[in-house]
Amino acid sequence: MRDVAIIGVGCTEFGELWDKSFRELFVEAGVSAIEDANVQGGKIDALYVGNMSGGRFIEQEHLGALIADYSGLASLNVPSTRVEAACASGGLALRQGILAVASGYHDIVVAGGAEKMTDVGVETTTDALAAAADREWEGIMGATFPGLYAMIAKLHMHKYGTTQEQLAAVAVKNHHNGTMNPKAQFQNEISIETVINSLMVADPLRVFDCSPITDGASAVVIAPAEIARKYSDTPIYVKASAQASGTISLHDRPDITTVDATVAAAKWAYKMAKLKPKDIGFAEVHDCFTIAEICAIEDLGFVKKGEGGPATESGMTALGGKIPINPSGGLKACGHPVGATGVKQAVEITLQLRGEAGKRQINGAEIGLTHNVGGSGGTAVVHIFGREK
Repeated sequence: MRDVAIIGVGCTEFGELWDKSFRELFVEAGVSAIEDANVQGGKIDALYVGNMSGGRFIEQEHLGALIADYSGLASLNVPSTRVEAACASGGLALRQGILAVASGYHDIVVAGGAEKMTDVGVETTTDALAAAADREWEGIMGATFPGLYAMIAKLHMHKYGTTQEQLAAVAVKNHHNGTMNPKAQFQNEISIETVINSLMVADPLRVFDCSPITDGASAVVIAPAEIARKYSDTPIYVKASAQASGTISLHDRPDITTVDATVAAAKWAYKMAKLKPKDIGFAEVHDCFTIAEICAIEDLGFVKKGEGGPATESGMTALGGKIPINPSGGLKACGHPVGATGVKQAVEITLQLRGEAGKRQINGAEIGLTHNVGGSGGTAVVHIFGREK
């Protein structure tokens, strides 16, 4: 297997982008990444497109072909594949691109993700997202994603003493980071009181504990490490790529406060990279709800189980903390166009490792991790990136 590097990145603004279509968003991100990589379109060997639910959100399937066509690559017969893993679709598209290059089948690959979620009503969006859970055992009984994560939060609070204020601290931190990200959907500060006093969605989760409905796209260009410097002065090297599956429904899990797929994917990623959790300088994790970030930093090994709340409240995960989490603003503030999120995380890691993250730049960033989850934990994808091989 060959070593692999990211040589270009691109990302649209995230938000309610009424005047841009799905295809326009993906092409905008893709062109930006290709230009950043100094690669000509004719050099691209394959496309991987992360998307969860184009059929529901924009009534369009066959998205791989659509993107190849609208990108001008269909005339070159460039193979384009749609990748779906619910909210982990982007992370899995990235992994497929990495594997294609590492295997030697392709040299230059674009891995991206896109979702256009605001063209339908909230009820349709909620129902589409619920399809990432077990429809027969959860969705049909009325369980929504806020409801599922609310159960996780309730048990975490019961077992470990996690407080409403600690949940709110996740949102406050990520909104603060979002103020420094020009791509973020929300670029405003909020307070603990704002979160706690916001509308209840599913007890104990309130509106400001939940990630928003978002449009957006992101893309990266991947190449063999041996030729990466031909295109980029600052290639970012893939040190590990791991994916794991877990039970899709909560009732089959021994402990719903632990996402076993995250634990497994992280274990394999650390082994592949020959690193330990303490070696990770910063991370972009899947904070679809505030409790999800708390569970993630525990499952990834950054803190012991049950200590995620106090760690966040103490500032350990802030930009200037021991291990900054979600410098982009995360799903909570940057936004969560579900098919794009996993790739956006890699875009943020790349910018940080290049030293190009502006006001949110983490000093001395050397090794970063991304963590992308499908549903409530049926799929987890973990990547580790570094400035050096």
